[in-house]
Amino acid sequence: QVQLVESGGGLVQTGGSLRLSCAASGGIFSGYNMAWFRRAPGKERELVAAVSRSGLSTHYKDSVRGRFAISRENTKSTVDLEMNDLKPEDTAVYYCAAKSGPWYISEEYDNWGQGTLVTVKA
Repeated sequence: QVQLVESGGGLVQTGGSLRLSCAASGGIFSGYNMAWFRRAPGKERELVAAVSRSGLSTHYKDSVRGRFAISRENTKSTVDLEMNDLKPEDTAVYYCAAKSGPWYISEEYDNWGQGTLVTVKA
């Protein structure tokens, strides 16, 4: 099992930027596909972005494509989410997640961080 710790959340104005980071430990990081999920108040958890074990493949939720960028550094066991042009509807708790096995688009991840709150002020 890999342990995940997120950081970088906070309060930002509409149109602003934030960079979330997730540090992994306790596993072979390069063996995990990584993702960022979010849960907005009163809503279901949703997949925001994902990156394959090698970093060569990525996936984005339609509403964030072009504004968010996921990246990973296997030598440092980290995965980041760069968020630009933030909107109030991006307000949510953001979670880092990991899953082993082949790369495919799915919300079935089995390792989770504790989450970090992002609040976008209108």
